Amino acid sequence: MLLAIEGIDGSGKGTQAGRLCETAAAHGHRVASFSFPLYDDNPFSRAIADYLNGEFGAADEVHPELAGLLYAGDRFHARPRLLAALDENDLVVCDRYVASNAAHQGAKLTGAARSRLLAWLEAVEYGEFALPRPDLVVLLDAPVALARELVGRKTARGYTTLEADIHESDAGHSGATRDVYLELALQEGWHVVSTADDRGAVREVDDVAAEVWSSVKPLLA
Repeated sequence: MLLAIEGIDGSGKGTQAGRLCETAAAHGHRVASFSFPLYDDNPFSRAIADYLNGEFGAADEVHPELAGLLYAGDRFHARPRLLAALDENDLVVCDRYVASNAAHQGAKLTGAARSRLLAWLEAVEYGEFALPRPDLVVLLDAPVALARELVGRKTARGYTTLEADIHESDAGHSGATRDVYLELALQEGWHVVSTADDRGAVREVDDVAAEVWSSVKPLLA
């Protein structure tokens, strides 16, 4: 089973991916995980780091097809390992996957231009690159203000020396990305888990993890 955990920056994807792997393993399942971009020094992830560090310009100055190709290439680089992991495990968890490309790059466009881009990215990643489609996508939905607050608490990351990369530092981009994610979730029937409570405060990690596991457990059974 291939599971993708999606969400805007600061929504807790890495934390929840780790918790899900631990829970599934504790229930006796064989589990593997990937975090995209890989940042394993492949040429695509090196270029992604340059892009996120602003070396090609601001987020809205880089054409979404060009930026999208970098992320798609990074996943294509991982494809042999991803397919092997699917053969060898009951569950493969991806912290970000193809939908992150659609959401972040689609956020730069509107209307028909966005629709064309999303169709093009799907043709590249699932068509030309023949990446496996996820069996389930879980969207961690976080209000932008809360997610940005949590981004500010992140520890240093290997791909950037900036306090926040060009996606994380742009509130408008985060809001537009969330909008695309929610549109896709409605269209595609993803499982949406709110990471904020009714007051807009961050939910307990354990509560979110339990809700994520409840959507995965029946599929593994």
